[in-house]
Amino acid sequence: MIKILIVEDERAINDLIEMNLSGAGYGCTCAYDGIQAADILEKERFDLILLDIMLPGADGYELLEYIKPMEIPVIFLTAKGSTEDKVKGLKLGADDYLVKPFEIVELLARVETILRRAGKTQTEIIVDDVTIDTKSRSVRRGSKAIQLTMKEYELLLMFARNRNIALFRETLYERVWESDYMGDSRTVDLHVQRLRKKMHWENKIKAIYKVGYRLED
Repeated sequence: MIKILIVEDERAINDLIEMNLSGAGYGCTCAYDGIQAADILEKERFDLILLDIMLPGADGYELLEYIKPMEIPVIFLTAKGSTEDKVKGLKLGADDYLVKPFEIVELLARVETILRRAGKTQTEIIVDDVTIDTKSRSVRRGSKAIQLTMKEYELLLMFARNRNIALFRETLYERVWESDYMGDSRTVDLHVQRLRKKMHWENKIKAIYKVGYRLED
């Protein structure tokens, strides 16, 4: 299991991140100040660190210097959104920079991108009795294969990585079809209907009025 350390002193934000990353299949450990994070890093090895800048004890910049020799990818999460702050964080060695407030969907996409770049992506995602093998791009229920088209598979992956999160049709279209959303929802709706039927998830992938869809797990 991919292990992620979340270093964020605002407990509500920390809890929200932990809940959604755990739901996406990641193993999470939470720290609420820089000293606590350093203590945890002495005892455990992580694949990725989500790091706030404004922390009690030791701030994110100081902690990043401590992390650097460990060669663990770091994504800064911060309210400090100026270009100067971003450049400082990236120059110190952060792999990415996400400004608060951010959408969980974007955070999960950034996490996936950084892990993929580091060669540490999850090879299996499990939802109930369904296993998604991201290496072979195959899907099975138990020992039985489920045949999906390329777009249906990409949609399934989006839902599986964002369980219990309402996904806008616009977000689904732009991520799966990799082009700008022009306001026509029929393409997304048709593919979701076909995916529901093939997965027998008619009651699991919920339509959200005037928004899009959510995979309930």
